[in-house]
Amino acid sequence: MRWLTVFVLLLAIPAHANEVTLTGRMVQGGLVTGRVPAGTGVVFGSRSLRVGEDGTFLLGFGRDTTRASLALTYPDGRSETRTLTIARRDWLIQRVDGLPQQTVTPDEAELQRIRDDAALAAEARKRDSAEPLFGAGFIWPVIGPISGVYGSQRILNGQPRTPHYGVDIAVPTGTPVKAAADGVASLVHADMFLTGQTVILDHGFGLSTVYVHMSAISVTPGQRVKQGEIIGKVGATGRATGPHLHWGMNLFDVRLDPALLVPPMPKPGG
Repeated sequence: MRWLTVFVLLLAIPAHANEVTLTGRMVQGGLVTGRVPAGTGVVFGSRSLRVGEDGTFLLGFGRDTTRASLALTYPDGRSETRTLTIARRDWLIQRVDGLPQQTVTPDEAELQRIRDDAALAAEARKRDSAEPLFGAGFIWPVIGPISGVYGSQRILNGQPRTPHYGVDIAVPTGTPVKAAADGVASLVHADMFLTGQTVILDHGFGLSTVYVHMSAISVTPGQRVKQGEIIGKVGATGRATGPHLHWGMNLFDVRLDPALLVPPMPKPGG
């Protein structure tokens, strides 16, 4: 009867258990590439995701996400919901007290500029382009010392500031900035209050990268770029204490850690 035992065990495994693959780091700030049979509907949280012709889709986990829900509806009508457990990370928290309050809280005019800039960036990040330009992966946009990491946060005079959503790379003004992947310039702005000269590249399926504080921009809105193509130069525009590139990544409105998608930072000249 051994064959009967094996048969019963096989029946206990859902027929579609191996029809879903998730590749990537299931951690806070992580991006995961999924693959399902073509024609499968995928809902992540409350968002219906784009699924490519080959069954590819993207999942992104925010800085503070610990659990997420993935609902799948297969072409034959079967459905399932999976609960994903997202690994926690430790964040660098810095407390600074005794600062003049006017340096901590912007005035109303500055706040309005910040809101207006944020609205422009949010609109660019709503794009859900069908072409998977992210498919070839990502490279570092500049090579140099990392001076700021994703997820870190300052608490100024007891007030928590917005966490740092990206990677800062400290290199001299004028250093060429390269596109981290193939993309289309969805936002080009010469003077944002906090971020100065800013470019957002759309990589498809809601995935985008942002390049901040540049001293020069060499792309125009709607321009298509290839991975490694120069899109501007490093600077210290906006609110920056010195020349560096802030490089960030989003999946729609979810802020991700781009450092998780590239190899360790190589040594300059290496």
